Amino acid sequence: MNALIAAVLLALLSAVCYATAAIVQERIAATTPPSRFGLLRSARWWGAVALNGLGALLHVGALGLGPLSLVQPLGVLTLVLAPPLAAVMVHRPVSRVAWRGIALVSAGLAVLLVLTSSTPSRALAGGEQLTLTVAVACALALLVASAATVGRRARLMRTVSLATAAGVAYGAASVFIKTVADSWSASSLLVLAPLMGLIAVLAATGLASSQASYRGGGLATPLATTTVVNPAFAAAVGIVLLGEGFRFGALGAAGAVLAACVAAWGLVVLSADHAARTRGRRTPAPSAPVRGPGPVVIHPPGRLSRVLHTAAAHGHLGLHPRRARIGAHPPGPRVPGSRR
Repeated sequence: MNALIAAVLLALLSAVCYATAAIVQERIAATTPPSRFGLLRSARWWGAVALNGLGALLHVGALGLGPLSLVQPLGVLTLVLAPPLAAVMVHRPVSRVAWRGIALVSAGLAVLLVLTSSTPSRALAGGEQLTLTVAVACALALLVASAATVGRRARLMRTVSLATAAGVAYGAASVFIKTVADSWSASSLLVLAPLMGLIAVLAATGLASSQASYRGGGLATPLATTTVVNPAFAAAVGIVLLGEGFRFGALGAAGAVLAACVAAWGLVVLSADHAARTRGRRTPAPSAPVRGPGPVVIHPPGRLSRVLHTAAAHGHLGLHPRRARIGAHPPGPRVPGSRR
């Protein structure tokens, strides 16, 4: 089998594993009460963990066989496959907006697949690894510092900066994973140990940045930003440093950029649809009014209640102070011999 075809199949299987694991995890979170250690006793949760691990292994295998400029963009198929798989597994219908996003991403990835060259790429050399590490560290420091500087004054800028940092960290980790996969051997384990440690640091940085980007930023913007920046950064490194390219020269490169933009737009549509569905599921039902023995009594806030009571005490409302409450029963005709 051609190495490029094998890489595409492994990337597709990896996306299926990730999407299935995400659906299982979402269902567990929605149907089980929160518990600190309850998930450790759930067989379904361990199944989702196993699927995530299998997806990671398949993705590493795809990176070892195919170019970064193709394998990394195929990772976004997780978002594409999640809605149809959810329709089959949990009977959740796919909206028209989701189908539109799926069509856009699929078309963009199909054109990218056709234009990608099958020429094998090389691994990063020692000097290139150091250069990329320094460049990524500077980019991450700049993005995190800009997010910390703007604070809550520009929430959107903070969210985009942190999500971009997550995408850069994940993309750089994939670049180094490909280098490890291309250079892997039992004798080179000690030589590759520092690089594997760097991959772990980048993965942790990406996870922390992505989690921070969701605080106050919703779901659609950070998810779309990270999902677009991750493959874009990895593909750019593959083209600039690893000698990867596209068919048909400059025309093919322009077509690949256009296809990537179409796929990115589809990812934005999918992310926005997913965020809208999440908000719809989390909207609380309106609470029933509190009914007493008589008509429904609507109590104003404490401060308004005190204002009304004070105004009534001074005769501004024409009400008795004890009856200066919205919804209180008006005084009826006085019955002789009764006390009011």
